[in-house]
Amino acid sequence: MRATLADEATAVLREVCVGMGLDPRGAHLLRVRSNAVFKLRSEIVVRIATAPDALTRLPVVLAVARWLAERGFPTVRPADELCDHPVVHAGRVITFWRYVPASGRPTTTELGHILRDLHRLPVPPFALKRLADPLAEVRRAVERRTDVLTPCQRGWLRDRVAELTERWEGLDDAGPPVLLHGDAWIDNLLRCTDGHVVLCDWDGVAVGRREWDLVHTYHGQRRFGLTAADVDAFAAAYGRDLRAWPGYSTLMEVRDMYAVGIHIRNATGDPFSRHELPRRLDSLTNGDGHARWYLAPA
Repeated sequence: MRATLADEATAVLREVCVGMGLDPRGAHLLRVRSNAVFKLRSEIVVRIATAPDALTRLPVVLAVARWLAERGFPTVRPADELCDHPVVHAGRVITFWRYVPASGRPTTTELGHILRDLHRLPVPPFALKRLADPLAEVRRAVERRTDVLTPCQRGWLRDRVAELTERWEGLDDAGPPVLLHGDAWIDNLLRCTDGHVVLCDWDGVAVGRREWDLVHTYHGQRRFGLTAADVDAFAAAYGRDLRAWPGYSTLMEVRDMYAVGIHIRNATGDPFSRHELPRRLDSLTNGDGHARWYLAPA
């Protein structure tokens, strides 16, 4: 029986912890998505990347988090006192972060305020990827995962990704490029026990059009159970309503497709992805723009 992504990540965690003098006993698996994320009893968070580009991307992720923290931006912080660089083990790339005790669910108002502040910052003075092709990973997953998709599904996805990529490239720029979080979903905002909020999971950090950070909340109403009031509060806090932008429809469709890629990539090793992928593909191929999608339970 094939090991799940969680099983494989747990084995990697144990080996890495032993090699670094950390105690893996009692480690708690927080999530498995683009990373397997564990909390150690020592209040360290260990992120084990599943994405194929992790080794080139994660040093920049750490650098951005440090740069933001130095400027007082409310972000999670790397555990540099333990290890200040990504560790490669068994083909996986591992980073270490300080644990943030969380209490209660943040609001979309708080998310709007924190993204407004992020987008007002200058672009950091080191090389960052440009968000020129948000569907690149989906395109690669479609070509590689012949064990997950039928020939008909792959053909439909190829055509749809090509169409959406062309439409994305034709969008008018609504302003200068900004520093993007890249995955600015409400679940990546943590409320600390003292009441303030911090932004976590910087794996998608990039420079590009601010609309990419904004669309997650609007897409959350379409697919993940956020309400119209949640979206209105977010827009008011940010100071701009994306629904008034001419590119809104295209952006929502691109985001729909983007949200399928991780489940194509993880379907063979993650039971949740294996069950969620057909739901998302069926709604896309049937043109159902309001079918409810689900996130893996924390």
